[in-house]
Amino acid sequence: MTGHRIRFCRMSAPTPLCLSNVTLDGIGVGVRCAAGRIVEVGPGVAALPGDEVLDGGGMAVLPGLVNGHTHAAMTLLRGYGDDLPLMEWLQTRIWPAEAALDAHDVYWGTRLAAIEMLRSGTTHFFDMYWHVPAVARAASDTGIRATVSGVFIDAGTDDPHGVRAAALEDLDAVRAAGGTIEASLGPHAVYTVTRDSLEWLAGVATERDVPVHIHLSETSEEVERCVSEHGCTPPALLDAAGLLGPSTLCAHGNWLTAGDLELLADRGATVVTNPVSNLKLATGKVFDYTAARRLGIPVGLGTDGAASNNSLDLLGDVKIFALVNKQAAGDPAVLPASEALEVASGGASPLLGGRCRLGPGDPADLILVRTDGVEMTPSPLPAALVYATSGAAVDTAVVAGRVVMRNREVPGTEEVIAEVRSRAARLRSGT
Repeated sequence: MTGHRIRFCRMSAPTPLCLSNVTLDGIGVGVRCAAGRIVEVGPGVAALPGDEVLDGGGMAVLPGLVNGHTHAAMTLLRGYGDDLPLMEWLQTRIWPAEAALDAHDVYWGTRLAAIEMLRSGTTHFFDMYWHVPAVARAASDTGIRATVSGVFIDAGTDDPHGVRAAALEDLDAVRAAGGTIEASLGPHAVYTVTRDSLEWLAGVATERDVPVHIHLSETSEEVERCVSEHGCTPPALLDAAGLLGPSTLCAHGNWLTAGDLELLADRGATVVTNPVSNLKLATGKVFDYTAARRLGIPVGLGTDGAASNNSLDLLGDVKIFALVNKQAAGDPAVLPASEALEVASGGASPLLGGRCRLGPGDPADLILVRTDGVEMTPSPLPAALVYATSGAAVDTAVVAGRVVMRNREVPGTEEVIAEVRSRAARLRSGT
């Protein structure tokens, strides 16, 4: 694995798969998948000759979760610099360690993240990180679906053209992966990317037809600096640069004004909220989900990286997501369990999949969840999933019609853990 020269193993099309003896909305059904998509769902659906058959043992079948914002390889830095203010944490711990990362580190850190996400029900994640081809290969090797971007930062550089050339090289490398891997552009934030490059990225996104993944209005300092330097808020700056639209994923959005929300609604951009990471880093405010959805803004849920959240368990985070919004609104009826789970599954944003239910033609990204656990008895779904349990309830994961986890076992886990432990020790020691 050297530089951008990363070879991807082309997988053959999966054998048609039939999930039998599973429940959907409390009803016993079968689910047939072929060529990576669901072809039949219902009580009478059964395997055809030649199908791989997976007996679900009465477990509930659900759409896989979509982690809308993370930095997967930061599993390497989990627990490194906990309980520090955001900028101190970045400047004294994270950025120095990241400067020592190589592609091998990122590959193994992403492999660990992918395993953790599968084990907690995530079948698709949106990533922004360094050594992009290594991220793409790690996701592909694990079998998870990923939309991958590099980190584009050109503010303060003396070679903006080199930064742009590297971004295009990363984009091409990820797009060449194919399969369950898709490419996106990753301008880091409005305070680390110049206005000229924001406009350039807007042109590339349109020309290449790829989404854009950016941190937006995460802290009050970011907003104040943008207003001071550009005379407008971060969403308005993106809009002026032509970079705000239905293919824009805005991570965080904690400090959006009423005008910002209206602009995002008008442009159809998605906001991915990361409540657990934001609470841990004390960014001072929580994304106003209630106002956003009232305006029709597409919304997703993310964990952020394991260095700030410590966990990539999106099913665990969905409870916090629901509770902080109930508290903020002063209304326990806000964001009921069914709606919270829909957001976590990408169902509230076309960019994140827009899938609320399982039906023919949908990607065959599914999870099987045990409903007989002590903590889930006797609560019904989806309340049991959102309020009572965590990703530990997930037993099986299917991505693009291929079973990638059975009985909570993901192939290669022991090797990945050993590699990450060794590499994390080196990064933290500064050697």
